[in-house]
Amino acid sequence: MKVLAAVLVASGLTAGAVMASVEDQIRERIAPVGEVCLQGEECGTAAPAAASSDGPRSGEEVYSSACQACHGSGVAGAPVFGDADAWGARVDKGLETLVDHAINGFNAMPPKGGCNGCSDEEIQAAVEHMVEEVQ
Repeated sequence: MKVLAAVLVASGLTAGAVMASVEDQIRERIAPVGEVCLQGEECGTAAPAAASSDGPRSGEEVYSSACQACHGSGVAGAPVFGDADAWGARVDKGLETLVDHAINGFNAMPPKGGCNGCSDEEIQAAVEHMVEEVQ
């Protein structure tokens, strides 16, 4: 009888240790991934993201990272990069109009082509890059 009691106690301790480990894993999986900080409040230990010191990206870099997704294949009527026929009437409206449409959105194109992290200067460089290919 004593042996049986010892076995039951030992298995109970082992089960308790396993359950504690599982609970720790669950707490880790459901832990918050961030926090909301309001201006003027002390907020955790996270350092603010460092600003890039390289300056604006080139038109080609912006095109490759953001514009190519639609202008590479003509998604939703986007003029395909390098297709002079598709760009002709658009280029005739002038660079200022093209840049305005690219920054503010036009027809199916969202503002900044969906590149919310792009500056207006970078969007203009990307438009100029695309226009240069058809002139």
